[in-house]
Amino acid sequence: MFEEVKNGFRETYQCEPEFIFSAPGRTELSGNHTDHQHGVVLAAAVNRKCVAAVRKNGLNRVRVLSKGYHSFEVDLNDLEPNEMEFGRPSSLVRGVASKYIKDGESLSGIDVYIISEVLSGSGLSSSAAFEVLFGTIFNELYCGGKYSKEDIARIGQYAENEFFGKPCGLMDQMASSVGNIIFIDFNRPEEAIVKPIPFHFEECGYSLCIIDSGASHEDLTDEYAAITQELKKVCKVFHKEFLREVKEEEFYAYIKEVREAAGDRATLRAIHIFNENKRVLEQAKALEENNFTRFLELVKASGISSWHYLQNVVPTGATNHQDVALALALCEKALHGKGACRVHGGGFAGTIQAFVPSEDVDAFVKEMEDVLGEGKCHVMQINPDGGKLEETLQ
Repeated sequence: MFEEVKNGFRETYQCEPEFIFSAPGRTELSGNHTDHQHGVVLAAAVNRKCVAAVRKNGLNRVRVLSKGYHSFEVDLNDLEPNEMEFGRPSSLVRGVASKYIKDGESLSGIDVYIISEVLSGSGLSSSAAFEVLFGTIFNELYCGGKYSKEDIARIGQYAENEFFGKPCGLMDQMASSVGNIIFIDFNRPEEAIVKPIPFHFEECGYSLCIIDSGASHEDLTDEYAAITQELKKVCKVFHKEFLREVKEEEFYAYIKEVREAAGDRATLRAIHIFNENKRVLEQAKALEENNFTRFLELVKASGISSWHYLQNVVPTGATNHQDVALALALCEKALHGKGACRVHGGGFAGTIQAFVPSEDVDAFVKEMEDVLGEGKCHVMQINPDGGKLEETLQ
């Protein structure tokens, strides 16, 4: 990829790049939708990267071309959110740059050519990788590298919330920025506790697979937003802002009032969050103790809870197209009672996750792709690094 991205830069800008940067995609191992409720998650960076060739251009503009997409420019003199730009990659660059400048940093223009293996809608969080990529570029080139990986993750979340128009949590950015397998406690998001988990799936005889259901995340922002909005209604019953602040025993003591105020779906979603936070702690402990059997049991439980209680497998009202649900059914069949599978990330579209016995991987991939199509099942490895400067070329 490095040679390809260098050549792409030369063809685009007619000069040599000065730096190569990268940021990985991520997969959520446990903690489905717990992050935005200040809960706990288990996540990992994967070996699918967003790679950029970069050169300072002496202008006050960021010029970007990603392979397969249209080019765009961001004027560093114009760094206010614009609803007309919501959902576009330019808004993420603008948001990241805006946060640095608000923090008192002096940025200047760059030319950037990007090749990404973290494709949009892949379920590996292409937006977070993109944000972390630019956060890392600005940090290294103009801030002396003084911002931590956790800081860069928060800058990415700010860009996605305020400029991209998506009310996401912080898990995606943190996993992409920090790298490897990490446990994150978001009880105080501004000081999130990040703990590395030393574990290698390959050594326990299982491989991590990501399966593309074929459904796009496009036009699903309202579905994602509904989860946070409904949980806010639950929290309001207890005069709290996030579910982490609500005591579980108090929630059940007043569950009738919760149903009346927020509705049954919101109540079920809250039940998922309470249980999922406990599962994350158990799964982190299982990995630390090398108890992969217990970890898989909890993966299955997480998947069932996401489907039944969180309800982020099938978009509201969808009947003819239930891509994620079908992919999960196919996955369970292909596993033949072994391993585990679950929806992960935002849900509703994109990908699912499976832990497959390594000796069965080839047969599993074939069975999934016979139905879903070639190239839909990806065998992943954990990426040890987060966003980083890969090479200084000049």
